[in-house]
Amino acid sequence: MTQQNAAQLFNAVKQDQALKERLKATDNPEAFVKIAKERGYEFTVEELQTEISKLSEEDLAGILNPGWAPRRHIHPR
Repeated sequence: MTQQNAAQLFNAVKQDQALKERLKATDNPEAFVKIAKERGYEFTVEELQTEISKLSEEDLAGILNPGWAPRRHIHPR
């Protein structure tokens, strides 16, 4: 159920520019989860990471601060 909240938040962000900018300004996943909780979305950092893994590169770039989002385009040698 709580993981569903993360997915619902990502859908809400598409409609709410202020929320999108606030979340994108976070500098770590814990701060992201805290803001989400203030808006009524309950989930853990682990559940957030699971939902992040389902996002397209475009959606990911539009929601998360690139400073802490996963780097799918970088491959270890």
